[in-house]
Amino acid sequence: MGNCQVTDAAAVVIQHPDGRVERLYWPTSAGEIMRSNPGHYVTLVTYYISRGNSETSNTASLPIAAGETVRLTRIRLLRQKDILLVGQVYRLVTSQEVTKALNARKQERMRKDQAELIKQQEQQQKQRQRLQHSTNVEEGVTQVEKNEREKQRSTRYWRPSLQSISEIGS
Repeated sequence: MGNCQVTDAAAVVIQHPDGRVERLYWPTSAGEIMRSNPGHYVTLVTYYISRGNSETSNTASLPIAAGETVRLTRIRLLRQKDILLVGQVYRLVTSQEVTKALNARKQERMRKDQAELIKQQEQQQKQRQRLQHSTNVEEGVTQVEKNEREKQRSTRYWRPSLQSISEIGS
């Protein structure tokens, strides 16, 4: 009589979209569950307990006790040949939810890639500006040097160039 809690823990728990919870007391394949529930996929649900609200994220959270929340960290889609292990929690999701999640992940990846591309372009632009500025500074230095040389040439005293006159008849 006191062992009923042990048998509950040693079960495969499957959560249906309508809220129904199914318990299986033997390991089974994900394909078998998908065949019995057409249009649904089996996902592995991973939870962890977080203390306090130091982190805020977009994951779903369920209050448990004062200061503690369970956060849904990961939902992993299973293949048909994967075996559902005793003691794990699995969830059935519809194919529409799967496609919506995949599209959202794709959009997020595209946004991230686009942000990285923009960041790289900005860095390249800054490098070009630095390079252009340094070449302008170098050109300015060479221009200053040219001006100095020109001043040195122009500051020489004027010396008349007289042609020698031969003295004839003296």
